[in-house]
Amino acid sequence: MSVQLIERNGQPEWAVLPYDEYLALVEQAEMLEDIQDYDRVKKALENGEEELIPAEVINALLDHENPIKVWREFRSMTQQQLAEAIGISTPYISQLESGKREASIKVLTALARILKVDVDDLIVLSE
Repeated sequence: MSVQLIERNGQPEWAVLPYDEYLALVEQAEMLEDIQDYDRVKKALENGEEELIPAEVINALLDHENPIKVWREFRSMTQQQLAEAIGISTPYISQLESGKREASIKVLTALARILKVDVDDLIVLSE
């Protein structure tokens, strides 16, 4: 690498290098950052701090399927299991999933805790 150093008061202050070498350094720095990001995510997955969400779940949510139902099924729970886990009735879960009723903040918070998602992930937005 051909680098020209420019000094001030006897100390290096600037390094001048050919542009193609500069671009190579930038690319290497970006690659290192990608590797560090990968290592961080891999560690978080191994520690259970993050999880992989299958495309089917994301696609169902993007297709405006009911998020309570989508996350319940992803967690392999029945309506009855979910209802029992938060202390409400199975018909209430059914009504929430069909859109016939809206959940209170208290119920949404309990659902989010059991389904391991944020409350925002359960809110049905109008199309």
